[in-house]
Amino acid sequence: MPINAEYRGPGELPEVIPVFPLPGALLLPRGQMPLNIFEPRYLAMVDDALRDGHRLIGMIQPDVAHSPKEAKPVLFKIGCVGRITQLAESGDGRYILELTGVSRFKVVEELNVQTPYRQCKVDFFSFTGDFTARKGEDAVDRKALLEVLADFLEANKLKVDWEGIEAAPNEALVNALAMMSPYGAAEKQAMLEAPDLKTRAEILIAITEMDLAKKRTSGDPPVQ
Repeated sequence: MPINAEYRGPGELPEVIPVFPLPGALLLPRGQMPLNIFEPRYLAMVDDALRDGHRLIGMIQPDVAHSPKEAKPVLFKIGCVGRITQLAESGDGRYILELTGVSRFKVVEELNVQTPYRQCKVDFFSFTGDFTARKGEDAVDRKALLEVLADFLEANKLKVDWEGIEAAPNEALVNALAMMSPYGAAEKQAMLEAPDLKTRAEILIAITEMDLAKKRTSGDPPVQ
């Protein structure tokens, strides 16, 4: 999806960004994530992102497995920053918005701030490849990806627009399937942290194959 701002490298992004911890949420560069914002602290976060002009929000998963129950959740070290590219007011106090992924980031430190939402100092320089669209997509095993997708759809009795899938470039296809996948936080984090598109596709294929094999042997209903 085209966006008005052109980010050509890590130096064009701020060192401090607001972060939105959301379990199971996976945003990837150039991917689109819809969000329904209703908590007052995150409404304030959106307002500030618009007011400051950068329109950026860092999506990151809380590491619930390693967080004390009485404290705010520890964050994973890697997230992805997105730019607000669509926003609508619902009329009942909510924002309906869409983020377009720009680049992954590494959390350097979480800051002590007065805002109701969390903010982190981050480093984008570990992910300079994220600023190049479609980088490495020729290495993706598209045939294997489509085969496991077909198996998943059949097992779950789902239908998709195959013409649209077949027309999609490898980067868009891999990242969209990863973002929409029904897997847990650990699996989503593994796909986020994959060093390249080829590895992300391989992780997605492996996770899906293991899930399908487990369902076949256990007799459990497929993932919905």
